[in-house]
Parts: sequence; C-alpha cells; structure tokens
Amino acid sequence: MAKPARMTQHAQEKSSTAFLEFTAVKKTYDHKDFVVKDFNLTVQQGEFITLLGPSGSGKTTVLMMLAGFEHLSSGQIHLNGVPIDPIAPYKRNIGMVFQNYALFPHLTVAENLAYPLRVRRWSKKRIEKQINHFLQLIDLAGFKQRYPQQLSGGQRQRVALARALIYEPPLVLMDEPLGALDKNLREHMQYEIKRLHQTLGCTVIYVTHDQSEALTLSDKIAVFNQGKVQQFAPPKTLYENPQNAFVATFIGENNLLPVPIRQVDKQRVIASLDDTTSLILRNGDCLVDQTTQGWASIRPEKIQINPQAPMDNLVEAQLQGQQYVGDFTRYFFRTPSGHNLTVKRPAQDQNLSLSADRKTWLGWQANDGIAFEPHEALAWPA
Repeated sequence: MAKPARMTQHAQEKSSTAFLEFTAVKKTYDHKDFVVKDFNLTVQQGEFITLLGPSGSGKTTVLMMLAGFEHLSSGQIHLNGVPIDPIAPYKRNIGMVFQNYALFPHLTVAENLAYPLRVRRWSKKRIEKQINHFLQLIDLAGFKQRYPQQLSGGQRQRVALARALIYEPPLVLMDEPLGALDKNLREHMQYEIKRLHQTLGCTVIYVTHDQSEALTLSDKIAVFNQGKVQQFAPPKTLYENPQNAFVATFIGENNLLPVPIRQVDKQRVIASLDDTTSLILRNGDCLVDQTTQGWASIRPEKIQINPQAPMDNLVEAQLQGQQYVGDFTRYFFRTPSGHNLTVKRPAQDQNLSLSADRKTWLGWQANDGIAFEPHEALAWPA
C-alpha cells in the first residue's frame, strides 16, 4: 500500500487548528440511500466529542469510517492534516472500546493489557511499567492474574478502557461502551471515563443514544438524525439554545406544541395556543414573515404553577396526574384546547395544592419558550 502523502504547508496550517476534520463525508451501501449525508465536523485535540442520535441515524457508521472498518463513499477525513482513508485500520494508531468489551477470554488482565504493547514491540520492562501504571489508574492493581470471566461487568469494562488507552493513542473511539451495564454502574463508569480522559488528555469520539450520558461526559455533542448533524455544540448550548425542533425534543424533556404562527421577527414569535390565548416566544428558526405553522417548545422546569409574579405567558390548564421521581415531581396538565403540558417542580416544593377539579394557571416568560419551524423528523398532527 502506498504511503500517505506528506503533509503540505496548507495541511500543516489546518492541523494547527483542527486535530480531526470530516469534510463532506457521505456513506451509501446501495448507491441510492445515504446512511450519512454530507457530514462535516471539526474536532480540536484533547476534546471529548459525543455523536448522539436515535438508532439508525448514522453515528456508528461515522465511527466505523473513522476507524477504517467502513470506506467513505465520498468526502475526506483528515487526522492531523493527513487524509486517513488510504491508511489501513491497524496503521491509524486509534484506540477502540466496544460495548461487548472484546477482551480475550483466555488471557489474564495483565496479558490483555500487554497485547497492544507487544504488537508495537515495546520492551518487557516498559510493558510491565505501563501495565502497573494503568492498573493503578483503573483501580484494579490486584487483578493482574485474573481472567475476564472472573471480573464483574464494570471491572471488565475498565480493563477494556485501559487496553484501548494503554499504548497512548492520540485518538480513542468508544461505541456504546456502557450499553450493557445497569444504571448505577453506568453512572460510575461515566465518572471513570471522564476521569481517564482528563488524566490522559487524549481526544475521544464517543457514540451513544443516551442523552443523559452525552450531557454528562461531553465537551461538545453532535446531534444526529437521518444521516445529518442537526447541531454541534457544548451540552449547555444544546439544552438552552437548540437550533431546531428535533434537537429541542431529543435533548432533555420538552413540551412541544403545534401552533399557528401569527407574527415573526428576528427575536420574537407570537403564536396562538387557541382562540383566546396567545404565546410570546423566542424565535428559534422561524422565517420572518414566512412561517405560518410551527412548534412552541417549553422545558417542563421552566413552567410555573399558579405563578405569583407577572408572566409573559399564562395558560389555563387542568391537572391530569402526577409522578413522584425522588428529587422532583412531574405534573401532567391539559389545556381547554386539548394541548398537553408537563411541568417539573422540586419535590420539596410544599406550596402546591392541586386537584383535578380546580382551575390551574401555568406561566412562563417569553425567553423560556422557543418557536421552531416544522421539522422533517417530527410528525405534524393530522
């Protein structure tokens, strides 16, 4: 196989700002339907980037193309300014962690960790030192001679993480690595992954469909749907300022109401909840003087129940039920026009006296609601 071309001055300039770059990447298996459509993404060295989306959205395919297990249909991937598509997977120096651990069952913990180092012809002394160092990092120093079947699920996953990181690759790919673990163990392993990332400083590309996991771990998140990146931003930006209705719905809990749009400018949208109730909302992506139907998006924790202070939006509603979830309570309401609204309030909020036969008012400020255009991924009510 021909060696990759030497880096040009232009490539060197690019690599100073972009460690990893996807440019117009597409993937199709049948030359008709695209699994990945015009994928563009720039990653800085040392970042923790999550590819988040529903099943079939294309995120794992992107990871496999980066690893070299799938070929690009078109476009380019540059690593440190060098196109990597011509480079064989085993020559890319990329670490990988899978959901099923992929440990060798006939090898001990120490032998599993030693394997990638022996392949790279490290000396025995250096291998032993690196194994001891990483077993300390993952808090398994006394487990060198155990076999994978003698470990718990969390311990096996820690060994799998260490094996991917032990030869110090600049880039590590993780494909749903915590998918097989229970909730408590997942949360513990999220902490371990973040700690290892901060300690080692490698760049991580992480694939998951779990939004909570993505928000917890990531420096930035690329939200996928139908082969396209809907938004690429830090977790707080995605949650507080989603770019479209799909992102607003996929990230966190959300009330999404189909509403007629009456007035649009660059900052504000006025919509009609019903014949007598108007809503004032932030403009998410509505086109000025063009949008006539849209989604009103309001986070459940932004809504006040029977507010005492003046509110930009005030909606009459009837309690349908409630759900205690430990640190907060969900309240389910329905407006006279048939719209459903969920409200989240802290569990210690003792001032609520609600019943199904009593009129309730729900209120929120204009900046706490966002108006969006209809989106291809969200079915509009018939």
